[in-house]
Amino acid sequence: MKNIQHLDITDAFMNYLFPFSFREKERAELMVHLKKHHFRFFDLDNDELQGLYYGEGIQINHEELDQFFLPFVEDKLFPDSVNKRGFLRYSKEIKKSFTLEGNENKFDFNINSVDIILCPFGIGLITVRTEMTKEQESLTNVLDFMSHFRVLEPKLEEEKGTNIHHLDKTFTTTSELIVDYLCPFLKPFIIENKKMEGYYGSLPFFEDERMLSSAFLIANGGQAITNDQLFRMGQLDGKDSEGNDFISSTNPAYIKRYLEKRVHDRWAPNTYTITSMHTQTTISVKGIETLKKDIAKFMSIHYYNLLLHFYYKIMLLRLSFEHSEVSWAKDKQYVEELIELISKFDSRYYFEEVSVRTEGKEFTNMLREVFYLKPLFAEVKRTVDDLYRAQEKQAAKRHNMLLYILTVYTVVSGIYGMNLVIEDWEGEINWSKVFNYSFFEWVTLVTALTGITLSTTLLVSAGGKGVWNRYQKWKRHHIK
Repeated sequence: MKNIQHLDITDAFMNYLFPFSFREKERAELMVHLKKHHFRFFDLDNDELQGLYYGEGIQINHEELDQFFLPFVEDKLFPDSVNKRGFLRYSKEIKKSFTLEGNENKFDFNINSVDIILCPFGIGLITVRTEMTKEQESLTNVLDFMSHFRVLEPKLEEEKGTNIHHLDKTFTTTSELIVDYLCPFLKPFIIENKKMEGYYGSLPFFEDERMLSSAFLIANGGQAITNDQLFRMGQLDGKDSEGNDFISSTNPAYIKRYLEKRVHDRWAPNTYTITSMHTQTTISVKGIETLKKDIAKFMSIHYYNLLLHFYYKIMLLRLSFEHSEVSWAKDKQYVEELIELISKFDSRYYFEEVSVRTEGKEFTNMLREVFYLKPLFAEVKRTVDDLYRAQEKQAAKRHNMLLYILTVYTVVSGIYGMNLVIEDWEGEINWSKVFNYSFFEWVTLVTALTGITLSTTLLVSAGGKGVWNRYQKWKRHHIK
């Protein structure tokens, strides 16, 4: 085992993002429940909210948050009314103490607040803001806490056996803490996929049952921040199954390559930020009093930047998943809805440039690369092209078949000079004479009857298909 250098942590602020899916038609009802359970709508014009949710002495700046993003992004991220489209954030103070026990670790922390953000297209995000309460902890214990707390439903052996305690309550999983205790009213609104277990069943396309974490860690001054420590923060390498300090690589060259693409070192050697698939973590050896503004930025502009790109990733995965689930023979209407959904997401919410600040652009580029947004978006664009081509081919086949049928009837009608009437059909029809018809009279009879039948069938089919498509659309959006 590689020798791991110790690092003392004096302060740790950690956020966890838990995505879920809800029905758009229940958005208004869900907002009513949020107000009923004391969640307040987040409005940049309400200065009272600046110091309410982030921990003792931490106050964000709404004006800075307003100016950080480009106007067309800001309009979506911070709607001034619940009736507008965009990211509707509701927040609630919690300020309760908890203890996580397991894996030879006992970690005390506070939950300062919870956000529930209702994003476009039925995607929701729960943010849990935590803060370490001990005066000093080891980096190993902090990372071990983060790696276990973000696991919603433990599946691997090394993830099991961790409990969270609060007063006389014990929670065996983080999902139990969040969904059953912090936000119990939310359970009826979360869509569950019957084929999958747990609340991540509402997002069957998502990668695993772990929350995305972000953290701002402050280490004792005078300590050096090494590549090994930055790598462990990116991988959330805390302890192994035997309770020893753990690092998931022993190759310095690999660690160096890993960090080159993921570390923002503009403020080195005192402050670094590493961005990975698991976390975005800032570590600093400066004192907490000099870092108040940096912590405020972590809680505001960097939080929203991470949230936005995490939403992009979820939506792009969703669109790719739904494309793979299309049944071309049965879901023509669904294909049209999927094309419409992709087009709306692309035009209204997906932006490559989101910030006017240099630092914002740097973090944006890093998030886009780490989350693989560019290849995911390219795949979705190919999906749109494939769907359009498939729709055009199917429409062309239907039109060609209809044109063929009409051509046959047109030719037959032309032969008869557009006159398909037999004298026997005037007044009361004597069907006994049918058996004495000549060949051409039989052709006329068959053409007339099949023409009437075909026209009736087309009308009934078009009307029935319209009703069925409406029912299927209603069923997709309203039935579990």
